[in-house]
Amino acid sequence: MLEGILGKKIGMTHIFGADGNDIPVTVIKTGPCFVVQKKTMDKEGYNAVQIGFSEKKEKRSNKPMLGHFKKAGTTAFYHLREFRGKEIDAYKPGQKISGCDMFKVGEFVDVSGNTKGRGFQGVVKRWNFAGGAKTHGSMFNRAPGSIGSSSDPSRTYKGHKHPGHYGNERMTVENLKVVAVKPEDDIILVRGAVPGPVNSILEIKKANKKTGYGQ
Repeated sequence: MLEGILGKKIGMTHIFGADGNDIPVTVIKTGPCFVVQKKTMDKEGYNAVQIGFSEKKEKRSNKPMLGHFKKAGTTAFYHLREFRGKEIDAYKPGQKISGCDMFKVGEFVDVSGNTKGRGFQGVVKRWNFAGGAKTHGSMFNRAPGSIGSSSDPSRTYKGHKHPGHYGNERMTVENLKVVAVKPEDDIILVRGAVPGPVNSILEIKKANKKTGYGQ
């Protein structure tokens, strides 16, 4: 069984649990994915399965990648990822897989993705600085304040928090509970929020800290 799979964030909604409580969930489409290549200990030095997600037209791929997909007997894909696992001999190139076959209701998963990009931001939004007084003509407002000494050492200190690019960083949210699985639509519902905007690509893996998978 593979340790994870690719998916796409559809959005957030809420459902009602068995006890009548309102549960916030993220809808993730986890398929269909297809096995494109198998990595073996004898050839590559490790066991893994490369899967493809989100089909695309062949004219959007270059010739080397088209040959790679043709060898697997699949169409072209926008996204390729490798996932390690146990007992991967059961997977064959061209085989269709889905997260609904991998995760069950009540299990916990770790979801990884890129956070929303927010461009160039100041220290108040980027680092939660408090800013200065906004009255009596202080002229301070959202400035970062003092950032270093003048005569000694005559430079800014390494690691100081400055304005800069904010967001679009890799982030993993751990231990999210799977609250529903819909095999007919290749969709799973996980409790809570996950990184990234709608339609972003996610990696969904079995929760390492909960299950010890991969240790």
